[in-house]
Amino acid sequence: MTRVSQTVFCLACMVRHILGVSHNRNKIMNAAINPTAENAFAFPDIEISESLIRRFDSSGPRYTSYPTADRFRQDFNETSYQRYLAQRAGASRNPPLSVYVHLPFCESLCYFCACNKIITQDHSRSAEYLRYLDKEMELVGANLGPDRQTDQLHLGGGTPTFLSAAELTQLMEGLRRHFHFSPDAELGVEIDPRTVSDATLGMLAGLGFNRTSFGVQDFDPAVQAAVNRIQPLEMVEKALLASRNAGFQSVNTDLIYGLPKQTLASFDRTLDQLIRLSPDRIALYNYAHLPSRFKAQRLIVSSDLPSAEERLQIFLMSTRRLLEAGYVYIGLDHFAKPDDELSKARLDKSLHRNFQGYTTRAECDLLGLGVSAIGKVGNSYSQSVRTLNAYYQHLDEGRLPIEKGYDLSPDDVLRREVIMTLMCSMPVDFSAINQAHGIDFTSYFSPELLRLEPYEQAGLMQNTGQAILITAKGRLFVRAIGMVFDKYMGQPTVSTYSKLI
Repeated sequence: MTRVSQTVFCLACMVRHILGVSHNRNKIMNAAINPTAENAFAFPDIEISESLIRRFDSSGPRYTSYPTADRFRQDFNETSYQRYLAQRAGASRNPPLSVYVHLPFCESLCYFCACNKIITQDHSRSAEYLRYLDKEMELVGANLGPDRQTDQLHLGGGTPTFLSAAELTQLMEGLRRHFHFSPDAELGVEIDPRTVSDATLGMLAGLGFNRTSFGVQDFDPAVQAAVNRIQPLEMVEKALLASRNAGFQSVNTDLIYGLPKQTLASFDRTLDQLIRLSPDRIALYNYAHLPSRFKAQRLIVSSDLPSAEERLQIFLMSTRRLLEAGYVYIGLDHFAKPDDELSKARLDKSLHRNFQGYTTRAECDLLGLGVSAIGKVGNSYSQSVRTLNAYYQHLDEGRLPIEKGYDLSPDDVLRREVIMTLMCSMPVDFSAINQAHGIDFTSYFSPELLRLEPYEQAGLMQNTGQAILITAKGRLFVRAIGMVFDKYMGQPTVSTYSKLI
């Protein structure tokens, strides 16, 4: 065991010791079922009261980027994107690439889903899409230049395993033809357990994929029926076991709390089942019900949704249970086993955050491929067109399919560094920021430092005069603290943000 691993396991033991209820499930449930203003839970080495959560639990961005995607502009177009690709092609040294491929097809509709997807059972449509993806890769490569070292790949959707084995092989051959993957590259793929077999998982491992992410959401049959995603526990268990047998280095599972028909007791049973399956990472997402924006969500019966109070209790109980089971809190809604790379990166302060969430890799340029895919090259963000017709038309005309994006100003770049550092609960070092950006931090951010005072008084962070330090209990509130540095908060936006907790 490495020194880092030993440190993490010691922390896990400390968590269990401080919880005091780690071996008593009834106490965990009773604390959630009978909340009071003073009711508190350990996180990870101090107690956090529910009154504190209620005080700072507003709505805000998840900060997978800054500025956030709702700030992207239509005047950022193909020419803008080409300019940034050309700058990269002409640079003597570049960060490595991260490639995201959006595969939008799904066989059936999950009512909670807010992704850009195409519901179809016509599998011939994916063959055409792959031809256009290869066209896009060719166009990007022509603008990118020869430096294509790639450290990360992620296939998302939609349902990547909608593609046949032959199509997934074809896609990987195209990606390897256009990009140079490093020997230790992270290659991840999102998996719908309903569309995958042992053979498919073995094939994906053979193609070089080493990380899988399974959409679980909830194991309760009533909840699954209410969101039109029927996948029995046995199906998920079989897929996770096949992933491990195939040699995948890391298995992630997604849970969603706040879904229709969910109760504290039913989600507790889901946690029982998931903890037994022992995935390496768990993402615990808060469902945002926005039927005015997402048509599929109109099929959910609003009266079936748990109340705000019930959602809070489900979150509190879930956090207690995952900590009690030995998982380490990474940030926001992510948990990982103590020996997972994310846990180690949190300890040695090498954790980063991008459009895919938390990552152990250093800052990369992100190339988004496919409909609606988002990319980040240099000080820019870009997003592709959202429909297949527009995507195909752009590529038929030899044009990159960019719909909108954003040119970051020096102030945006500065604030992005501060916010992303906070999102990883790492110290914001004033001296380092001053040197990198040519400012005086305390003067430049004087209004923001004043607005941080309530968070400091509540014990969530500390301003030492030389750095901003996130405290142990402040890690739960990093979105709220990051919002203090977001100059766009309060300006009109088409987005409706989710609750912080």
